[in-house]
Amino acid sequence: GILFGSSNKVEEAIECYQRAGNMFKMSKNWTKAGECFCEAANLHARGGGRHDAGICYVDASNCYKKVDVESAVACLLKSIDIYTDMGRFTMAAKYHQSIAEMYEADPNTLQKAIEHYEKAADYFKGEESTSSANKCMLKVAQYAAQLEDYEKAISIYEQVAATSLESSLLKYSAKEYFFRAALCHLSIDLLNAQHAIEKYCQQYPAFQDCREYKLVKVLCEHLEDQNIDGFTEAIKSYDSIS
Repeated sequence: GILFGSSNKVEEAIECYQRAGNMFKMSKNWTKAGECFCEAANLHARGGGRHDAGICYVDASNCYKKVDVESAVACLLKSIDIYTDMGRFTMAAKYHQSIAEMYEADPNTLQKAIEHYEKAADYFKGEESTSSANKCMLKVAQYAAQLEDYEKAISIYEQVAATSLESSLLKYSAKEYFFRAALCHLSIDLLNAQHAIEKYCQQYPAFQDCREYKLVKVLCEHLEDQNIDGFTEAIKSYDSIS
């Protein structure tokens, strides 16, 4: 980097980098645009303009995102460091969520997506943003189940269901989470699944009247009888209605 004597020179350099970044953006040269915004961010950070540095790192990340996920993530992590340092945890949560979204696009980086959704959820919880935290945790559960970590998925679905039951507005969505938890139980063990759905009915009596409950009940019966055709047919007919 160039050493500028006065703060004026630094400001001029920042402006030049940002202008160049915008021009590269217009010509869709995403790597060069990202590099320019990154340089502007570094200069802001060196001059103590942390908030502006944070914004420029996000701009850089948005450009890199089109061509190079790891560079995009690296910029957002710098931004997150700045915002957590400033006590702006909701911003940090949002950017962890953005990182998770980049990673979830590739089946090979689902584990990383899980980690960043969990971090986002922690920050959201700390800021009392329960619904945002739950959204992130449901993503964690979804990918945990995909990676066959059923225990983790079950524990999250049951937690979110319990939270939903506390709210008259969200109560109805509990059946969906109990249903998903029950399917994860089925993937582990039949007896587990049978106990689980009875427990869910005690927690939420209306669950018994839902088609989700009826499907799991039928699936359990078919598994018990080792009736694979019946099992497949039950899923098909459920899917044809939903």
